Amino acid sequence: MTHPFLDLAPLSAAHFASIEDRVARLLSTEQDVVIMQGEALLPLEGAIRGTAGAGTTALNVVTGPYGQTFGNWLRDCGATVIDLAVPFHTAVTAAQIREAFAEHPEIDFVSLVHAEAATGNTNPVAEIGEVVREHGALFYLDAVASIGAEPVLPDAWGVDLCVIGAQKAMGGPAGVSAVSVSERAWARMAANPAAPRRSYLSLLDWKERWVDGGRKALLHAPAQLEMLALEACVERIEGEGLDAVMARHASAAAATRAGAVALGGGLQPYVHDASDAAPVATTLRVPEGADASELVAKALAADPVLPLAAGGGALAQSMIRMNHYGPDATRGAVHSSLAGLGAALAESGFPVDLEAARRAVAQAWG
Repeated sequence: MTHPFLDLAPLSAAHFASIEDRVARLLSTEQDVVIMQGEALLPLEGAIRGTAGAGTTALNVVTGPYGQTFGNWLRDCGATVIDLAVPFHTAVTAAQIREAFAEHPEIDFVSLVHAEAATGNTNPVAEIGEVVREHGALFYLDAVASIGAEPVLPDAWGVDLCVIGAQKAMGGPAGVSAVSVSERAWARMAANPAAPRRSYLSLLDWKERWVDGGRKALLHAPAQLEMLALEACVERIEGEGLDAVMARHASAAAATRAGAVALGGGLQPYVHDASDAAPVATTLRVPEGADASELVAKALAADPVLPLAAGGGALAQSMIRMNHYGPDATRGAVHSSLAGLGAALAESGFPVDLEAARRAVAQAWG
């Protein structure tokens, strides 16, 4: 018995390298790009453990749950961590980064999430990158949610470690991820005695055995199906055009914000300013007396494929997240999601205006 997903020819080193090259072009980077064989938490953790140690003083920006995770990893590495936390309904500013440097000139590492899909905010990385470059710190960026939804330019922004995943705005697989690594970051890893070696977390293993070896022999058998899916995903983006893909996400975000307000029922954007809102996903605050988890459950009971989720943890009762990314960055997905939420709100006794929401979506769609 044969199956199109089985009995495939082995993925060659040359084919693997060609996929890395296409990812590098997506990032407009001349840095080394390594595709790691696991979900994005693998390079996110590996990059921190490779570059941070007992002598590191890190500025860890917290604009959502992933920033909190990075701080935990940094402390586990023995780094001195200075957390810069801002309310989850807003974004950090370059001025706040500059103030942190002035107060703690010993900072030599900055960790930042570009877009927090969990809270719906996005941070001005280009402006922050200028400040980090002036200070001379190593710049680590989680761009997993932002890639494909908004510009991600590690070279232009001075990012030393830029981690991406394909499962959100790129509309691709979750089982592989990538990181671009600057020469400064490689040097920091090489000088770090605590950097993982002979480990699945080790970026240095990839550097020495793959990159420095001319990308001729892979470290281990690659995740073939995920690599082929990543290649197909990048090819689809190239075919549509990255600018067009990003424009779809921006339109979906603008239309969702406008439609949610016009819908009524007390829904409001969780991120106050549209300029701070991530195009990958829109978070909404439910009205007093409503439960976000119950509203989402009602909407999904009527249409299980809606890209809706309740907020995580403490936000489960107050926040709804509309994941209008990848194949759901469409006008149809926005209309369907708002209709589902409207029906759930109406069933719970909140007045809504579905026609007003439809008009607002049509007007806001770019």
